[in-house]
Amino acid sequence: MRIRQPDALELVYTGEMMAGLLLRNGLAGDGEIWPRRALLIGLGAASLAKFMYRHCPWTKIDVVEINPEVVAAARQFFHTPKEDARFRIHIADGARFVLDGNGPWDYVLVDGYDSRARTGALDTRPFHLALQAQLSDEGLAAYNLLGNMPDHETSVARIEDVFNTRTAVCPRCEGGNVIVFAATGSKIARTNRGLRQRALALKKTSGLDLAPMISHLEAAGMTPGGWFRI
Repeated sequence: MRIRQPDALELVYTGEMMAGLLLRNGLAGDGEIWPRRALLIGLGAASLAKFMYRHCPWTKIDVVEINPEVVAAARQFFHTPKEDARFRIHIADGARFVLDGNGPWDYVLVDGYDSRARTGALDTRPFHLALQAQLSDEGLAAYNLLGNMPDHETSVARIEDVFNTRTAVCPRCEGGNVIVFAATGSKIARTNRGLRQRALALKKTSGLDLAPMISHLEAAGMTPGGWFRI
């Protein structure tokens, strides 16, 4: 966290996880209010939670963190927002929270690891199925995977198997993280030009610069014919 800008996203992968704001309507334009309800699995230093709380004031945010010590540290050292009507932290198992049917959600950010970089039940078919079932008609999930782990491709395959063709596996970013987007409901189709316009609007309003991510998508051949689709 940058002390003078505690709500900014300093790590590349956390910025890419927020790229849903380019893919669905929301902070970057079009007048649509999205997401209305978001679920964040894994609190960490609360980077994603702080960004959304500040820049998506229309969003009700649930954060699930299994380790109460992480929550205490985030509150003491990382300027985590106080809980209110639209922001709540649940000390619970993220997979169980989803399997228990606490949705629906428009946007789900899955970034839960233990001290040994293990995801446990968050990397299982039952979890992905339950998550898919609880995404809204404008639903989108972003998974943070560790691309340098030996089971990385197996983890990707599980997500792709559940969401079928509604996935996009982004190029490995700085630090080895791989962000996988999985969608339900209405199709996502953005031109390269449209993505860049929305990225510029997002940068102006929030300071988050996703233009490099768009360039990486283009270089990886993920925008055939000038379109990004999920």
